[in-house]
Amino acid sequence: MQIKSLLIIGYTWPEPTTTAAGNRMLQLIRFFKERGFKITFASTAGPSEYSLDLEVEGIQSESIELNNSSFNDFVIGLNPDAILFDRYLTEEQFGWRVAESVPNALRMLDTEDLHSLRLVREKCFKSGQKFTAELWLQDDLTKREIAAIYRSDLSLIISTYEMQLLTEVLHLDERFLVHLPFQLKELTADEQNSWPPFTNRNNFICIGNGKHAPNIDAIKWLKKEIWPLIRKALPKAELHVYGAYLPEHIQQMHKPSAGFLVKGWAKNVQEVMQNGRVNLAPLRFGAGIKGKLVSAMQCGTPSVTTGIGAEGMHGELPWNGSIEDSAEAIATAAIDLYLNEEKWYTAQTNGIDIINTFYDERQLNDRLLNKIETIQNNPENHRNQNFIGSLLLHQTMASTKYMSKWIEEKNKK
Repeated sequence: MQIKSLLIIGYTWPEPTTTAAGNRMLQLIRFFKERGFKITFASTAGPSEYSLDLEVEGIQSESIELNNSSFNDFVIGLNPDAILFDRYLTEEQFGWRVAESVPNALRMLDTEDLHSLRLVREKCFKSGQKFTAELWLQDDLTKREIAAIYRSDLSLIISTYEMQLLTEVLHLDERFLVHLPFQLKELTADEQNSWPPFTNRNNFICIGNGKHAPNIDAIKWLKKEIWPLIRKALPKAELHVYGAYLPEHIQQMHKPSAGFLVKGWAKNVQEVMQNGRVNLAPLRFGAGIKGKLVSAMQCGTPSVTTGIGAEGMHGELPWNGSIEDSAEAIATAAIDLYLNEEKWYTAQTNGIDIINTFYDERQLNDRLLNKIETIQNNPENHRNQNFIGSLLLHQTMASTKYMSKWIEEKNKK
């Protein structure tokens, strides 16, 4: 099987300027495009003002419907060699239709992050319960997400921690997984020399999309507990909060007299990051790898975050700043980084090492391509090794399929 055409089924239209997920999708689109794939992007959602212009990228786009057999006709007519599902929900909604309509197509799932991990952590945080892998395994969402991974020929996993959960806790076969963090260009010496120096940078920054619950919680924690401690030690410093879709109650936190400035969407994240001296990301729950922390490293900006914030991002390499889990410790570390030029430059160097070691697009592109080619060489044998996946596609396990058919018939009436 030689793959020449790819259908991407997007949960949303990619927004690279507002979300890490949008950046991730753009990286994947360019990976396949550079290798000569003819790409079609389809979604049930509508584009927004921040959506990527797919036409500029040379990508054909299509609107598709949920619970409608018109998708079957569409995918049969397109007859793609491969499908990429954007998050487990699109696999759940369309995977069975793909398996029936174009059974020979390679089915890939980009998990983005393990949504079940993020949601279970949020539940634990709100209830004051300590997160454990056992609690994650018991959650119904985990069962749905893992089922989608099993039904796919290959799943793209973004963090080392999530790879560890899947292979060591669930004992999933690594033949069906590939660890694929963000695919980034090397930070060259010329690029590093272009960064503004310590003395030319001012203030703290915090960036996060307002539709993402961990970001909203982080901003609220900053406002209530962390920023007052920093501001007391640095009375002239400011915290600039950026993010698309920030809700009204976050916008109302804007208080220049306290140095807490809510600025909304950052059209140029690179410029914002390079002007800031320290990036703050006090995330108390979440999953995957954090785009805001990657962006900071790409701009030579040290970050103070939590254990969950840095999780699965830097291996054994020292962090590009500090990792703390209490308001007091985060504030102390942030103040220290802001004032200590030597420590600041050490943190910056750590970030360069992390990007160039773990996010090198050349190595990661080869890793993904090798996985795809290995499956291509003998797709039938690959699927034969995935008995649970074939079991989950059997009609006795296809509740989402029959629910979709029922909804379609109901809609006709």
